[in-house]
Amino acid sequence: MDDIVPDVLDAVPAGTVQVSYAENEVSQGNELTPTQVKDTPTVQWCACEGDNLYTLLMVDPDAPSRQDPKFREILHWAVVNIKGSDITTGFPLATYVGSGPPQGTGLHRYIFLVYRQENKIEEGETIPNNVRAGRLNFSARQFAAKHGLGDPIAANYYQAQYDDYVPIRNKTMIG
Repeated sequence: MDDIVPDVLDAVPAGTVQVSYAENEVSQGNELTPTQVKDTPTVQWCACEGDNLYTLLMVDPDAPSRQDPKFREILHWAVVNIKGSDITTGFPLATYVGSGPPQGTGLHRYIFLVYRQENKIEEGETIPNNVRAGRLNFSARQFAAKHGLGDPIAANYYQAQYDDYVPIRNKTMIG
């Protein structure tokens, strides 16, 4: 987790987000392929605070590459107002989009962050999973500050690099 500080976070959160893709688990920087992560994962965390609401973000800080992150961060998923850890109760600000690192750009980090909300977040339009607009140059720090979320309570991440699924995914994207 130390290699996501300071690019995305100021400190490593105490908790871990459990993320599962069919037969593959996300485990603190392990490598998965875009093919393995193309479908929405199962996500769980310790929602120990009773009736709290939570926010889940997934970002890629390495766009277009870790050496030249001029689009840092790309928003891959955002769900707010989640009751406990039941993600189906939340509102998707941005629907899930799997990894799509460009060919020749090496490993990208895909970071899951969970924040405890003090207040309900206003629900706007959802960014569909085929739309790029609103996803580039996202900042988890700025989003957290805007909504008074503080530091994340849990995180996890995997790394992925280009595979043959990326051009298939990219054909569906607009904007």
